[in-house]
Amino acid sequence: MAPAAAYDEIADWYEQQFLGGQGTGARTRDGNPLDLGSLLRDLLEKGSGSCLEIGCGTGVHAAQVRELGWIPVGVDLSAGMLRHARGRLPVVQADAGRLPIRDDSLPAVIAMMAHTDMPAYPAVLREAARALRPGGIFVHVGVHPCFCGGFADRSDLDAVVIRPGYLDGHWTKTSWTDQGVRAKVGATHRPLPELMHAFLAAGLTLERFSESGEPTPVVLAIRARKGLAGNA
Repeated sequence: MAPAAAYDEIADWYEQQFLGGQGTGARTRDGNPLDLGSLLRDLLEKGSGSCLEIGCGTGVHAAQVRELGWIPVGVDLSAGMLRHARGRLPVVQADAGRLPIRDDSLPAVIAMMAHTDMPAYPAVLREAARALRPGGIFVHVGVHPCFCGGFADRSDLDAVVIRPGYLDGHWTKTSWTDQGVRAKVGATHRPLPELMHAFLAAGLTLERFSESGEPTPVVLAIRARKGLAGNA
């Protein structure tokens, strides 16, 4: 498990070098566009009211959330990351597994490229569901569990190699590159069925899915919804 404030040590690098000022258009180190902006636009869609970003990091997605009509609010454990985020959206430093949010109070919650940083992500999903009002939307955009992880070697894009290890949920710093986030702070891997079951166990109804990245997907995106009262 990564230290609680692991991102404090790399916050400046993450903002200035890893993101490179590209925000939601940031690219992977192998040059593949993550296309996070399109995924967020298609799954969150236009709306109104507060949209909480869990694991908001440096807040680079806030501008697009506003463009869609929502009021962005962020929560993150890392004070270093929030130092960059405060100029982009209102934020609070807190554990995503214990959100300082009232029950049934939010119309929308998003998690952008954050679930691998959260070893207790099933608990985070339960917290998101608790904070959502009935009918509220949850959008998850994260690294693809089938094609990204310590078991995936992406050093040759013409022949991405998936080695044994996909079925082993674990925390690792193993990576095909030393230029990414995983090599610096580690990441939790969960096989796809385990990830999907965590949504269902939290009481979220899965609605839509999308992928992005080439030649094998880099990102998996999911839209889920909290059941209406009496129909959960």
